[in-house]
Formats: sequence, structure tokens, C-alpha cells
Amino acid sequence: MERQNQIRQWLSSLWPGFAFSLAPASADASFRRYFRARRDDGHSFVIMDAPPGHEDVRPWLHVQALFHAASVHVPEVLARDIERGYLLLSDLGSTTYLAALTPDNVERIPAYYQDALDALIRIQSASRPDQLPGYDRALLQRELDLFPDWYIARHLGITLDGTQQQQLSEAFGRILAVNLAEPRVFVHRDYHSRNLMLTDANPGIIDFQDAVFGPVSYDLVSLLKDAYVDWDEAIALDWLARYWEKAKKAGVPVRTDFAEFHRDYEWMGVQRHLKVLGIFARLCHRDGKDGYLKDMPLVAKYLRKAVERYDELTPLRRILDLLEDKVTVLGYTMEKRTESGAGSAV
Repeated sequence: MERQNQIRQWLSSLWPGFAFSLAPASADASFRRYFRARRDDGHSFVIMDAPPGHEDVRPWLHVQALFHAASVHVPEVLARDIERGYLLLSDLGSTTYLAALTPDNVERIPAYYQDALDALIRIQSASRPDQLPGYDRALLQRELDLFPDWYIARHLGITLDGTQQQQLSEAFGRILAVNLAEPRVFVHRDYHSRNLMLTDANPGIIDFQDAVFGPVSYDLVSLLKDAYVDWDEAIALDWLARYWEKAKKAGVPVRTDFAEFHRDYEWMGVQRHLKVLGIFARLCHRDGKDGYLKDMPLVAKYLRKAVERYDELTPLRRILDLLEDKVTVLGYTMEKRTESGAGSAV
């Protein structure tokens, strides 16, 4: 309440003579909160509330400038109070891609996703190696470690023995080797249906403050293997191929062979989905946010399907097999399949 009062005072100083209302707009998995301010002249704005000590608005501002320069639709910064952690932003509305995925919009959905892929290509085409933190081995490894620490140990209550820990470590090493060999570009890091807004200049892009310089396939995984939307694999593969063709023409450093590019995408997905399962478990058990547990089954399905396509990931598949019974007890399945289902993808 104290910070809301401060926001009201700040807005009153910015808008002398105007009356306005202030209401919660959204919150995310961090300490950031968002409010929508509506002035009596009909204009609407969004206020980011990022409490100092927990959040820093400067990375958001830096990425906003980079993405704006790449000609994608991000919120405009209208005023800022960096010391207190307040930003006044243009309002991109309240309709996320996720909210727009309704039966009434079925015919428009391919265009929405083509817009999102085109915007991603513009971001990637603007990439420079000295602007964002590197998505390096240490960061990728820390993300992978969330899986054994929070998902296996804390969420499932399973303790791996020494052999199993070694198998998991070896699998992580193989995954990282593929991830780190990819060409590198600007990476939004959460480019999915909850962070893309349906706007006149589609899409509006939000929640980009954790952007890094890293593997070119990462944001494609976020979008096409979305933790909140279960696309048919044939549809996702078609969109991926269309992106690949356009990206090559735009000079984005994707692999020249689609099979190699698709393998990178699959293995990047394995890394991301291991991380996401760990993050969802941590949000529940550390932060008291259990709303993400319902999204675990889809993430687990993506993980299982990808792991079973590659013989090199057999040790990880065996770990997933070990977790199967406990996962079923908790109310969902990791789509366990037969031994013959493993193989190499093209």
C-alpha cells in the first residue's frame, strides 16, 4: 500500500490537474508488479513497480532501447524514477497471445505467429555481441541444476544415488555442448504467449529484462514449445521451417542445413524444459506460487518426446523413467514410452 501511495503521488506530480484511477494490471514470477493508470482524459498508461533491493529497472531499460532500435513493438518509456523503481510506460493493452487463442480467432492465429516470428527475426538481425550478458556455460548449467535441486529432490522427494547423479551430469554435459555450439544472437529468454500482446502493431513484446546473447534457437523453443500452449507438432514444425527460410534470407546466423538446425532446436528445448520444471517447482515450494504446477505436464511431455528421439540422451531418459512412478502419484505422467521409441531425429 505504501508503494501504491508513492505511485499516486508520483503520477500527480507528472499530471498536475488530471484525475486518474489506479488498478492492478498484472504480476509476474518476480517481485515486479504492474498497475494500469487511467486518466480522466481517456488515456491509459502502465506503471512498472520494481522494488529496489529486489529488482533493478536498468536492465529492462537497456533491453527496451535495443529492441526498440530493432523496430519491434515494445512499451515506450514516458517517465522514470530509477531510484524508487518506477517506470511510466505506454499501454500495450491486456490481451496476451494466450488470451487470444480462442475458437473465434482460429483463422487469425497463423498470422499472429508469423508476426511473432518476423519480430524475432528483427531482434536477432540487430544482434551485437557486446550489448547483453552472455548465455554462457555457467548460466546454462545453473539453469539445468534447478531440475535435480528443485524438481527431483524438493518437488518429487527423490534422492538420486551416485551412479544416477553421474548419469545426469554426463547428460547435462552433452546438452550444453550442443547448446554452446549454436550461433549466437539476442535472446529474449521468455518469448512466449504470455509475454506477447495482441496490438495494432503486432505483437507487443514485454518481460524482456532478462535478455542475453545466446543460442539462436532458444526463443523459438519458448514460442513453439510454449509451456502454456500445446501445438500439434506438425504445425510447430511448419512454423519453424518458415522461420528458418526467412531467417536465412535476413542474414540471421542459423544453420544452413535444416536437419542440423532442427537438432539444435530440439536439444535447446531439452535444456529449457529441464530448467522450467525446476523453476515451476521452485516457484511453488520456495515462493508459494503453486499456479504453475498445472503447466508441468505439458513441459514434461515436450521433454520426454525430445529425449526419446536421440540415443545420446538415453541416460537422461532412464532418469525420467525413474521419476515416472512418483510423477504419476502427483497427478500427471511424463509420457513414458517403450525402449523402441528411442532413436535419432532428422
